[in-house]
Amino acid sequence: MQEVQLNTGSALPVVGFGTWEISGDREAELAVSSAIACGYRHIDTAKIYGNERGVGIAIQKSDIPRSEIFVTTKLWNDDHGYDSAMSALDTSLDKLNLEYVDLYLIHWPATKRRHDAWRALEEQQQLGKAKNIGVSNFTIDHLEQLRAHSNTMPSVNQVEFHPFIYEQQKPLLDYCREAGVIIEAYSPLSRLKGVSGGEIHRIAESHHKTPQQIVLRWCLQHNTVPLPRSTNAEHMKQNIEIFDFNLSDEDMEALNSISDGERVTWDPAGMGS
Repeated sequence: MQEVQLNTGSALPVVGFGTWEISGDREAELAVSSAIACGYRHIDTAKIYGNERGVGIAIQKSDIPRSEIFVTTKLWNDDHGYDSAMSALDTSLDKLNLEYVDLYLIHWPATKRRHDAWRALEEQQQLGKAKNIGVSNFTIDHLEQLRAHSNTMPSVNQVEFHPFIYEQQKPLLDYCREAGVIIEAYSPLSRLKGVSGGEIHRIAESHHKTPQQIVLRWCLQHNTVPLPRSTNAEHMKQNIEIFDFNLSDEDMEALNSISDGERVTWDPAGMGS
């Protein structure tokens, strides 16, 4: 698996396995175990997903050394604030049965207490409980506010990203690239459900790839780290078989042009102001 370097020097596998909506510990254990067997070395979970324990069990049962699996979890909105954020990571580590996570994110910029939560994340990083810290669903405004409160820039900003909202997310993409913050792309494939024809399928046919592989390759070529989710082992394999081809400039432009602004999750603009 290829890797990208974070602003801390840590190596982040460029495709991760997302576990949103894989609910229940047993289902999460099975899915993550399959993902690891398929070659994923980057696993993304969150407190609110309710599956940290199952994710942890899969990691413990794996024969892959812990140091070779990059694990992310996230701070939920109810735990904003310094004390709450300090204890929330300890709770997540206990559920995961891990001594540290490789990345800990503020899940949403839902309250102004996120700035106190960020102080806690900085301290947890110093303690070694989170190797890297970052944010999720932060807009440029949220990142600017964070900059005003802290000298620590997030390593990652995990946001919804796919061709259908490329135009809307491009300013954020450019801002984060300039600031040295890696964009992780969640729900990269969600808009493909029920869609047939169009540019994505045309390009997929020309490359003899699936539409999903085309979108994930598009994410990579925009220097983002996609987090596809599946409980189907064959789809898991296909979703990381994206390193043997490249999209042309014309392909990229065609995919960039299909934006319609329709998200599959909430728009965080103005949140927590």
